[in-house]
Amino acid sequence: MDKAAYKRVIIKLSGEALSGDKGMGIDEEMVSYVVDQIKRVVEEGVQVGIIVGGGNFWRGRQAKSMDRTAADHIGMLATVMNAIALQDALEAAGVPTRVQTALTITRVAEPYILRKALRHFEKGRVVIFACGTGNPYFSTDTGAALRAAEIHAEVLLLAKNIDGVYDDDPRKNPAAKKLDEISYIDVIQRGLQAMDTTAISLCMENKIPIIAFALHEKDSIVRAVNGEKIGTIIK
Repeated sequence: MDKAAYKRVIIKLSGEALSGDKGMGIDEEMVSYVVDQIKRVVEEGVQVGIIVGGGNFWRGRQAKSMDRTAADHIGMLATVMNAIALQDALEAAGVPTRVQTALTITRVAEPYILRKALRHFEKGRVVIFACGTGNPYFSTDTGAALRAAEIHAEVLLLAKNIDGVYDDDPRKNPAAKKLDEISYIDVIQRGLQAMDTTAISLCMENKIPIIAFALHEKDSIVRAVNGEKIGTIIK
């Protein structure tokens, strides 16, 4: 049964989303929930790349006296922990998976090589991209946009802990309204906190639509891949 609206996707999972209600670390129930959905998507014939954040272990802004480069490198290593945990859970569920890292850590993962990643997709494997772009001063959002452009993904699925893009911060303004659709340039000009500006610009230049939605909503990843209207589309 092939219901998918897309053949190749990048899923950006925030570290905070993987922590579930705990706020820190990895919530096994949330990981199982994510794995179940990814397995169903792969069984539909979709090629899946995943970018993971590391905010459930480390956020650079918490290191106020630390050099930014050092703090960002710690954040990259945090993404590797999430990637390995996700790989372990996927393979336990019978989904062949490879982790590729932008920093070279060959004892635990492959280095990122585009042609190798594409070959993994052809063989039906999920590829988890860790360490963002591998460079400090760039977020994992930018890493997701970059990998999406490189692998020619048809869509970037932004799975977060909020159910879309709002016209203001809904945590501070109860009257904030969720937007069903918005253009890349409007997100940038209005300073909306969907993704960082570099990531939005990269997607705009490469015409990659972004669907932002809440990971915790029932079957949200499957619904997004199957083309159901969910969250906010940025295009």
